[in-house]
Amino acid sequence: MSHHPLFDLTGKVALVTGATHGIGMAMAKGLGSAGATIVVNGHSSQEKIDKAVAEYEADGYKAFGYKFDVTKEDQVIAAVDKIEKEVGPIDILVNNAGIIKRVPMLEMPVEEFQQVIDTDLVGVFTMTRPVAKKMVERKQGKIINICSMMSELGRDSVGAYAAAKGGLKMLTRNMATEWARHNVQVNGIGPGYFATSQTAPIRVEGNPLNEFIISRTPAGKWGDPDDLQGAAVFLSSKASDFVTGQIVYVDGGILATIGKPANE
Repeated sequence: MSHHPLFDLTGKVALVTGATHGIGMAMAKGLGSAGATIVVNGHSSQEKIDKAVAEYEADGYKAFGYKFDVTKEDQVIAAVDKIEKEVGPIDILVNNAGIIKRVPMLEMPVEEFQQVIDTDLVGVFTMTRPVAKKMVERKQGKIINICSMMSELGRDSVGAYAAAKGGLKMLTRNMATEWARHNVQVNGIGPGYFATSQTAPIRVEGNPLNEFIISRTPAGKWGDPDDLQGAAVFLSSKASDFVTGQIVYVDGGILATIGKPANE
């Protein structure tokens, strides 16, 4: 299959953290369809990783799986060295791994707040540093941090997550600032509300949050995870060589509007 030269990722190695399912998997498949070799990371079980690798391969993509925890620096450094030896230099890093705990802040134990920050913010720094070191030496690389609507907006019960994702927006801009002169571009993707297994319980007729999201989104629907593929390919390819420090929100227009009254 021939690819447009600006968007061609043939021969590139893309490490996507937390890509065993959901939007991580959708973005990884997008990179695979543009020719990239996919390296999947997960940390919960080898079985989940193997299943994901089999799914990528069934779709015709080259894929490898590595189990490690992005919050553990020794594991990350060992894994990065192993991937670069066994698969090849990492050209593209997508920091997608993350957790959310929906607890009102007055009830949230400090340990839980810390855990969310450690995974969603400190984990991105921990994961990126050893990869970026090698990218800077090679004078090329693409890093994509998966931000959130909560990088811009608050909502009840997601204080820790919003704090992490807001921090991630500024971490993205600072990484971009420091590494641009080495031809390493760092950008973010901020997904809106997507139809994934995680949101399946909400996406039922009559659920007030389901109605709210559909009415709050100018496009009038939940996003399909595949809608994230274009942004991922763009930010991983030559097409974005002079784009850095940006967050691309793929949200059906939510951030563009104040919204509308319920019965308008």
